[in-house]
Amino acid sequence: MSRYTGPRLKVMRALGIDLPGLSRKSIENRPHPPGQHGQRQRRRSDFAVKLAEKQKLRFNYGLTERQIQRLFKEAKGAKMPTGDKLLELLERRLDNFVFRAGFAPTIVAARQLVRHRHVLLNARIASIPSMRIRPGDEITLKDTSFSMPLVIESLGGPALTRPEWLSFDETARKAKVARVPMADEVPFPIDVQQVVEYYANRI
Repeated sequence: MSRYTGPRLKVMRALGIDLPGLSRKSIENRPHPPGQHGQRQRRRSDFAVKLAEKQKLRFNYGLTERQIQRLFKEAKGAKMPTGDKLLELLERRLDNFVFRAGFAPTIVAARQLVRHRHVLLNARIASIPSMRIRPGDEITLKDTSFSMPLVIESLGGPALTRPEWLSFDETARKAKVARVPMADEVPFPIDVQQVVEYYANRI
C-alpha cells in the first residue's frame, strides 16, 4: 500500500482526532466523520477500534503499511514492551525529529526538506527521512534553507511545543537529541495496545 497523498483533514475527521504530523488544521469545527451520515452515532466493532488506532500512527508519521509492519516486527523483538518500543522507533525517525524541532510545520513538510537535501545531520547532508536519530545527534538546515518561507514561518511559530527529549539552540538554530523519546511523549492520544493486538495475528 502506497503512502497517502489525499485530503488530510478528511482523514483526521474520519479518525476523530487532530494529527499534528499530518496537518496544522484542526477538526474542532467539524469533529464528526465526513459524509452526509457522518454525524450519526455509530457503534464501532473491536476490529474497527484497533484499525483506527493503527491508522493514527500510519497517517501521522506518513508511513506505508509495509514500513509500519517492518517497525512492528523490530519492536516485537525488543526487550521492552512492544507498543512502547514501536512509538519510540516512530519518534526517532529523522523526518519526525525535523518536525518536532520546529523546522517544518508537519512531518509531510519535514520529509520534503530531508529529501531535497536541506537538512544537516551532524554537519553532513541527510536525505533519508527514515534515518534513526540517537542521543547526541544534532540537526540544522543549510544556511540557504533558512530563507525559505516555510522554514521562516515554522520557526516563528512551531506547530507543537518542543519535547523534553530534544534541546534547541535559538541562536545557532540547531536541535540536539538529549535522550531517547518516551512512549508517553507522542503528541496525540493513542492506545498503542490496540495496535499491538491488531498486528498480533497478522505478523
